[in-house]
Amino acid sequence: MSGGASGLGFATARRLHEAGARVAVLDRDAEAVARVLREWPDILALTCDVAREDALAEALTKVYERQGRARIAVACAGVAGARRLVSREGPMPMTDFLQILHDNLFSSFNLLRLVASDMSTLKPLGRDGERGVAIMTSSIAAFDGQIGQIAYAAAKGAVAAMTLPAARELAQFGVRVLALAPGLFDTPLLDNLPSETRAALAQAMPFPRRLGDPDEFADLVLHCIGNVALNGEVIRLDGALRLPAR
Repeated sequence: MSGGASGLGFATARRLHEAGARVAVLDRDAEAVARVLREWPDILALTCDVAREDALAEALTKVYERQGRARIAVACAGVAGARRLVSREGPMPMTDFLQILHDNLFSSFNLLRLVASDMSTLKPLGRDGERGVAIMTSSIAAFDGQIGQIAYAAAKGAVAAMTLPAARELAQFGVRVLALAPGLFDTPLLDNLPSETRAALAQAMPFPRRLGDPDEFADLVLHCIGNVALNGEVIRLDGALRLPAR
C-alpha cells in the first residue's frame, strides 16, 4: 500500500497486518518508513515516490519477490495543499498545481495501473473468480472543495472520477476498483493546527461530533476488501459533513 507509514495509511497497514495479510508499505518519508520497520519487522517497508513510474516499478518488483504478488492494493499517498487560484501574488503558479496533482492524483493512478496489470494475470479465486481489488483515497473535497483548495479538489475529484471507468474496464479480469472519500480525520495533517481550530473542526461534524478515527477508515477498507459486491463506487466517510465555501 502507498502512503502507509503515517495517518490513514498507517492505520490501514496495521489493520491488514493484524488480519494476517502480508503487508508492503511504500512511502516517500524515509523516517516514517524506518518507524514502521521498527514496529513491524515482518512488514516490507520501502522509501518510494509512488508517482514516479520507474521508482514504483522497481519497488513493486521487490514487493512481489518478498511478499508475493498483490491481490489487494490501497492507495493512501497524498498531501494537503492550499493556494488560491488568484492571490495578491497573481495567478497560482503551474508548478504548484502540478505538484498537488503529482502527490495526490499521479501517485494513485501510477499504483492503480501497475498493480491492475499484474492482478489481471493472477489465478481467479472463489465463486466469482475475483483476482484482486484496488482501493484509492479521494476526499470530500472532491465534492465540497473550499476556497483555496482548487488544486487539491481537482486531484481528489479526478481520483473519484477514475473509479467507475477503471472498475468497468477491469471487470473482465475480476479486479474491483473503489475509492474512499474521507472527511476530517485525526491524522498528522491536522497536527500543526491550534487546539481551538481542531475543536472547531470537530464541532462542525454533524455526528459523531468529533474528528474521524483513522481506525474507522481502516475498518471500511477491510469491509471493501471482503464485500465483493462493492465495485466502482466512491464511498464518503464523513459523519454527514458538507464543507462550507471557506
